[in-house]
Amino acid sequence: MSLEQQKRLFPPIARLLNSHLKLRILFSHLFLFLLTFGLVLAITASFYLNSFSVIRLTTQFSHLTSPSSPPSIPSQLPPSLLSTSSSSSPPPVVHVGRIELKGYIDPDVIGHDMSDEELLLRASMVARAHKFPNKGTRKVAFMFLTKGPLVMAPLWEKFFRGNEGLYSIYVHAHPSFNETVPEDSVFFGRRIPSKEVKWGQLTMLDAERRLLANALLDLSNERFILLSESCIPLFNFTTIYSYLTNSTKTFISSYDDPGPTGLGRYSHGMSPHIKPEQWRKGSQWFEMDRPRAVEIISDRVYYPVFRRHCKSRRSCYVDEHYIPTFVSMRFSGRNSNRSLTWVDWSKSGPHPARYWRGRVTVELLERMRSGSVCEYNGEKTTTCFLFARKFLPNSLDRLLKFAPKVLRIH
Repeated sequence: MSLEQQKRLFPPIARLLNSHLKLRILFSHLFLFLLTFGLVLAITASFYLNSFSVIRLTTQFSHLTSPSSPPSIPSQLPPSLLSTSSSSSPPPVVHVGRIELKGYIDPDVIGHDMSDEELLLRASMVARAHKFPNKGTRKVAFMFLTKGPLVMAPLWEKFFRGNEGLYSIYVHAHPSFNETVPEDSVFFGRRIPSKEVKWGQLTMLDAERRLLANALLDLSNERFILLSESCIPLFNFTTIYSYLTNSTKTFISSYDDPGPTGLGRYSHGMSPHIKPEQWRKGSQWFEMDRPRAVEIISDRVYYPVFRRHCKSRRSCYVDEHYIPTFVSMRFSGRNSNRSLTWVDWSKSGPHPARYWRGRVTVELLERMRSGSVCEYNGEKTTTCFLFARKFLPNSLDRLLKFAPKVLRIH
């Protein structure tokens, strides 16, 4: 049978085979298209979900209310959404505002209801995500760790007066302390949400990290100084501000103490994260720059080690060892290994000497101001201490009397 005869005999079969071949090709192209579209859709959905998580986290942190009042419902919500009854219509879209740059540079309100974990996370995110945007203004954060009232407040008021925009104030007091300050005071509205602090325990370090985290939320803060209610300034604001902002190093006391109150407090359970030769001791009253502050609040390696192994019942006081050890291990080249706060440890005991009214003299203040020799930016200087403690409340009137002549505070 010839080819022409075969075509005439089986034309429906040929056409059917041809159509089947074309259909297979069509399905193959369709399958490839759907596969490609599915991959693109999956990648897009994954990116969207990740972005949504970040936006949700940022929104959560950016709209926290004051701890003194419960979270309020935004005023822009329509009445239908405020009702507890169900409705078949979908809820309207609520547009959440964003924090402007000024809110990060100079926040007006420091109250919030964040947990410590949320606060540390937000502070580390803000500090790492934003480079310093305001080249014309550098602020110093004065962080007061207190039990109750700031008994030296009148002296500090004189110190800060006329220097607005160059400093920030943060006060961590006992949660039960409810004394108010006048609205025209520099301390008005500067208390941060706090927790109880016990001497020598981890709560002391937690309070320090809490102060640092709150201060880091203000992007214009570049230097951070920890003070107590018994601290006083030894110089006027201009001198201290210049000293801190022009320094190339931080001022954290950190030294090797081989004795029982130094290396004797080390626990071998800290190894291998912290070895005995890395253990350091130092003063609690530190001054540091922004990069060091960010690292301290972001630490997830050494903080748990101290939490487990540095206990006051073992005579290990975390506030005397954590920051000195951490900074020595990580940033020894950027630290001056000295504190800027004068403290008299000449008497034996766990606490330094205290200064009551009769001990406050011109000679004492001058000795604190220029009675030592140290190094500042590679050069020798007698200006080694900018602050001093512990001054009792009854010494305030003498300090105010000597402030204009000796401290140059008017």
